[in-house]
Amino acid sequence: MSEVPAKRIIPCLDIDHGRVVKNVRFHENRWDAGDPVELARRYDQEGADEVVLLDISASVEGRQIMLDVIARAAEEVFIPLTVGGGIRSTEDMRAVLRAGADKVSINTSAVQNPELIQAGAEAFGSQCIVVAIDAKRRPDGWWEVYVHGGRTPTGLDVLRWAEQAERLGAGELLVTSLDADGTRAGYDVELHRRLADRVGIPVIASGGAGTLEHLAAVLSEGKADAALVASIFHSGQHTVAEAKAYLAKKGIPVRWQG
Repeated sequence: MSEVPAKRIIPCLDIDHGRVVKNVRFHENRWDAGDPVELARRYDQEGADEVVLLDISASVEGRQIMLDVIARAAEEVFIPLTVGGGIRSTEDMRAVLRAGADKVSINTSAVQNPELIQAGAEAFGSQCIVVAIDAKRRPDGWWEVYVHGGRTPTGLDVLRWAEQAERLGAGELLVTSLDADGTRAGYDVELHRRLADRVGIPVIASGGAGTLEHLAAVLSEGKADAALVASIFHSGQHTVAEAKAYLAKKGIPVRWQG
């Protein structure tokens, strides 16, 4: 009998002009959560499996990615770093990876130029390419892909776009429910379950974590391979270690460090 793969707990640092911020549904009720390198170090020490650094305003403002923050974080953190925001070319990917990232996350640029997924996978390997998808539930029951930090609808169906991203070489999908993001009301379990049933690559669930039970729900009922978490860790409501202990008690396999 094969061993069940461990589920990953991944703190997410949304970075705007050098500071970690948190919003409700991407744009409402913003609060400052601190310095990205300090937070990344703390989550590494608490037992996080990976850390995601997202420059949330780079694609909207047309800025270059935050290479200085990546380099400082890579010196302090010994778990995989995924970096996204403002990555528009394989040259940008190369710069981010050279700065110390282990994976790159592309969202708006992948929708605008799907060939970038394939080019990145061919240049650096699928394991380095994470396609991020911002999903909004439509009244008639499907989920639409949004870009530009959740501001711009595309008309693309999330499930079909996920399948296309996998075909083009994405190694993972990082999928955020725009409806749930920052609300702490729980993940969109149905969205992640539907995605997990459609693709053969890992799905990282994002948006809505408010309790440890929400993590358990999306990793079990939602079939997600990993849970992205921000507010409940940044605010000090829970630690990564507490989350993993809770999941283990629920019978959900997690990695223990140390």
